[in-house]
Amino acid sequence: MRLGALLMAKHPPTSPRDPHRALFPGTFDPVTLGHIDLVRRAAALFDEVVVAPAAHHDKRHVFSVDERVALLREATEGIPGVSVEPLAGLLVDGAARLGARTVVRGVRNATDLEYERQMAHTNRAMAPWLDTVLLLSSPEHAHVSSTLVRQIARLGGDVRLFVPPQVAEALRVKLQDPAKNPAKDPTP
Repeated sequence: MRLGALLMAKHPPTSPRDPHRALFPGTFDPVTLGHIDLVRRAAALFDEVVVAPAAHHDKRHVFSVDERVALLREATEGIPGVSVEPLAGLLVDGAARLGARTVVRGVRNATDLEYERQMAHTNRAMAPWLDTVLLLSSPEHAHVSSTLVRQIARLGGDVRLFVPPQVAEALRVKLQDPAKNPAKDPTP
């Protein structure tokens, strides 16, 4: 059986009564106010939004997937129709498992757009039933990335302008230990 046919067979059948569920995947390490803005906007567009933190093989994470799930659940509490589930493996497999027909991604700039275009085409080639919706970042968040937040936090800067309060505190606690924070010199 062709891969596309196999993935199409794994996709749950839909009917007009089924909720339109979207998957918002990412590393969310850490979750930023820009991410939360995108979650709120996606929740206004879809019946259900599953925010799905995942491990990224090319990134050194500050928070484990379980810690990111907990932080995201706290940060999205009270947003109707939003849930948080960890994502392992291929995005198309996760979308099929979760019953999502749409992937939501944020775009801050032209570099993000090119990367997301490539990913959307690849996902669509593997799973023709899976669409991608790109949401432009709000201007007040377009300059913020998780990478930038991690750099600021590792150097002892105040990240409260960029992340939910519980995330700022979790970063402070996590990076307070010099053994966990290679950006800080442990010697006086």
